[in-house]
Amino acid sequence: MKKRSWLLLILLGIVAIIGLSACGSANEGEESSDAGQEDTATEETEGTEESESGEEAAGNNQEVNLYTSRHYDTDEALYEKFTEETGIEVNIISGSADELIERLEREGENTEGDVFITADAGRLHRAKEAGILQQVESDVLSENIPEKYRDKDNQWFGLTKRARILVYDPERVDEEELSTYEDLAADKWEGRVLVRSSDNIYNQSLVASLISINGTEETKAWADGLVENMGRDPQGGDRDQAKGIAAGEGDVAIMNSYYLGQMLNSSEEEEVKVAESLEVFFPNQETTGTHVNVSGAGVVKNSTNQEAAVQFIEFLSSEDVQAEFSEANYEYPVNPNVEPSELLQSWGDFEEQDINLTRLGENNTEALMLMNEAGWK
Repeated sequence: MKKRSWLLLILLGIVAIIGLSACGSANEGEESSDAGQEDTATEETEGTEESESGEEAAGNNQEVNLYTSRHYDTDEALYEKFTEETGIEVNIISGSADELIERLEREGENTEGDVFITADAGRLHRAKEAGILQQVESDVLSENIPEKYRDKDNQWFGLTKRARILVYDPERVDEEELSTYEDLAADKWEGRVLVRSSDNIYNQSLVASLISINGTEETKAWADGLVENMGRDPQGGDRDQAKGIAAGEGDVAIMNSYYLGQMLNSSEEEEVKVAESLEVFFPNQETTGTHVNVSGAGVVKNSTNQEAAVQFIEFLSSEDVQAEFSEANYEYPVNPNVEPSELLQSWGDFEEQDINLTRLGENNTEALMLMNEAGWK
């Protein structure tokens, strides 16, 4: 009996020891599990911090993809300056205005484009109508660029100006004979006027501005008279009109001001000689003012770098950059705080047409139709 009792006690003791061991093992397992969760959480936190740090670094490595139809060394030097000052790279995609507009339309939401730059308010309006630009709100741009040089919906902003001037041979034309664009349709100018084709956007915008000021009927009559007074069929670019005057093919030509500046500073001796033989006249100073146009920029509708894109355009409107455009490329600054280059100032001050440049695009179709009806080749 005693033997059985001892055996029972021994068995109970063994069971108790096993139970305690099991409990101890269970507690260690839970601790390990908790420790494992803490380790995992720590790894996840470190991973998140690395991700955020990577995104921050990527943010410091921004870029602007620029679709531009301008092709001046001055522009590229200024883009490099922007990169130096901001760290934002500027990638240049070049082409004609129409090619770039069509490309941005085709690329749609998949485009890498951020900024579109081209010459002429008519082309900028075309880009807006194609739906490839977006509205931009910027106090800097509103301050640096007067309202007349930007889209009324702030989808594009003028960056440089050029005047549509008259150049003439002073040996064959007395300055007193010159007065207005409209006067070039008068009989006294028969066979004496040179101007490029109606296909040219600069001429289309000039006519569009006259439609805005004088109305369609009066502008049509003017175009009829101008065609009658052309010294030759339209050919070549603006420089070719100046060369035609020097060659005696006409006495007065319509051209953009910056082309004459480029010719005066050309590496080609013949171009310099031609430019030096001509005088500059700003038409319509006693009436409606000389026609001006712009090169301008807009932020692409589907840009993925909108903040950098706006910063880039703001940079181009700044005083130092505006002065550089004028000095190096003979364009008038749009920023009212910047004086034109010495060469431009030597031609004198002039009054401009008092119209918002959006009208140039709005009247483009009518202008082209009117020119075709007049037989302007």
